[in-house]
Amino acid sequence: MPSIRSRPHIRNRFVLIGDVALVVVSVLGSFALRLDVSELPYYFPAVVLMSVVALLIKIPVYFFFGLYRRLWIYASTGELRVITVAVTSASALVSGVMLLLIAAGRVLPGMPRSALGIDWLLSLVLIGGSRFALRILAEQSMSARSSGKSKRAIIVGAGDAGALVVRELQKPAQLNLVPVGFLDDDPAKQKHSIYGVTVIGTVSDLSSAIDLHRVDEVIIAIPSAPGQLVRTINDVCRVKGIPSRTMPGIYELIGGKVSVNRLREVDITDLLRREPVRVNDEAVGAALEGKRILVTGAGGSIGRELCRQIARRNPSELVLLGHGENSIFEILLELNQDYPTLSLSPVIADVRNAERLAQIFAQHQPQVVFHAAAHKHVPLMEVNIVEAVTNNIIGTRNIVQAALSQNVERFVLISTDKAVRPSSIYGATKRLAEMIVLDASSRSIPLGRSTPHAFSVVRFGNVLGSRGSIIPIFKNQIAGGGPVTITHPDMYRFFMTIPEAVYLVLQAASMENGGKTFVLNMGEPVRILDLAEDLIRLSGLEPHRDIEISYTGIRAGEKLTEELWDEGTPLTKTLHPDIFRLDADASSSDLNLPQAIERLSSLSRANDTDAIIALLDELIPSSSLAESKVKGQKSLLTFDL
Repeated sequence: MPSIRSRPHIRNRFVLIGDVALVVVSVLGSFALRLDVSELPYYFPAVVLMSVVALLIKIPVYFFFGLYRRLWIYASTGELRVITVAVTSASALVSGVMLLLIAAGRVLPGMPRSALGIDWLLSLVLIGGSRFALRILAEQSMSARSSGKSKRAIIVGAGDAGALVVRELQKPAQLNLVPVGFLDDDPAKQKHSIYGVTVIGTVSDLSSAIDLHRVDEVIIAIPSAPGQLVRTINDVCRVKGIPSRTMPGIYELIGGKVSVNRLREVDITDLLRREPVRVNDEAVGAALEGKRILVTGAGGSIGRELCRQIARRNPSELVLLGHGENSIFEILLELNQDYPTLSLSPVIADVRNAERLAQIFAQHQPQVVFHAAAHKHVPLMEVNIVEAVTNNIIGTRNIVQAALSQNVERFVLISTDKAVRPSSIYGATKRLAEMIVLDASSRSIPLGRSTPHAFSVVRFGNVLGSRGSIIPIFKNQIAGGGPVTITHPDMYRFFMTIPEAVYLVLQAASMENGGKTFVLNMGEPVRILDLAEDLIRLSGLEPHRDIEISYTGIRAGEKLTEELWDEGTPLTKTLHPDIFRLDADASSSDLNLPQAIERLSSLSRANDTDAIIALLDELIPSSSLAESKVKGQKSLLTFDL
């Protein structure tokens, strides 16, 4: 492994020796500036006495304020404040002691008191200046070492994130990139400089700026940049043959820090970003802070992100429930590292085991439950119908019953757009899961309350980058030289990034008293063909030339387009502009749901898949499972949406 060259630094013992000399120089300078040269010999005893007092007081005070425990090559405004406080405190003590000695007659009565103030100013200049001189020398040394190796970069975005990126890039150990200018569409920032780097134009000037300034790389430093802006910048960089990097989106940075270390290559999630909306962290925090929270499916893509974002809200305990021990172990390690004081309880369990769930809920007594555990792959569930029913339907019933038995305050089911007019086993089982949750909310009132349980459903479309989703499959096909396989050229899907979807789930969970289905605003549906072509271009290749795209045909359970609610169902706006509430829920007042679930359980034990399909079609009038069953023999080797 290659060694990493450290930045040069001066040991603090040498800084201490330098301070001893500077303290004496400051005292001498204060007298020299105050008196005529001919008077200095007369006041020499006072100079010596004040030097001794200053050394005895100032050096220990500097120690107290940590001036010898810092790497001054990283000095910034924070260190400047510490230096100011330390020097002022030390000078005040020295002045106090000297004034007492003057009053006691131990110093020549004619000693000028103004020398004390001059000493403070000189100390501030000398002590502060010496520290920042160390930083300047270190950076010049590193610049000399890396000269000729650095690349030239333009920063798009002259806001806080852009300023931070430039400041970090100016440390020569960072990325070997030299910022040559900003681009920003704010007219007020034009021609202004940030850390010595000038705003040289707007984003529309990117192409000409790359040529004019011989740019080697473009950095997009706008976490709130919409996908269209990122796409425009990336297209220019692709034409110019230079790489581009970006900050993660705003939802990925919630609770985290903007850092140059988080710069990464532009990927498909950036091209599909939407304009971020104002978030209400107070409501989410109030619903989660100090609560005992349980997440099922905690090792999955959505479950993991739920755990990450919940952990930032300071719950009293976070229970990670999952069936796969490896995935639970991985998220446990991550959370332990990021939140060492958080109480974490890893639980390996199957949601189909009602007895085990009852034990878990009795032991941990969760107040809030997020149910994300589910079998989700459409083609696989078409040929594993019993697994889909027992896990997605029976498992949800078991979780709901365990939650009711422990009087859980809030329960949120993570659902899918495939539950609307379901044509797949997966979609139908999720629709039944929605009905179970909403039925429990409408029929049960907690002890000591007059309103139903706050049990809700949050429904959204596909999430980018989840395990087994379309993006990793396309990337593997591109890496293998193609072809990229698509079922149909006119297939559309809703897409959202995992962090954004989970944040909106938490936002929805903090609303109302429950018994509602919330639908997330997924934006405009994306054509899968366009998505594939974007991924190919992001890989530095051209679709239909370097990478072939082939069509395999629609499979069992798939639809050309998805919907987020049934046609004719009214939507109501909520306090959040990206969350809507369905005025009609998914339950049916004349349906004996518990009895229907028992019938499904019995049919599953008998492995009677034809009867299961017929019953699901009966329970969900808008479903079309029997019609799509004829396609069930299609190959499963192509991708899943």
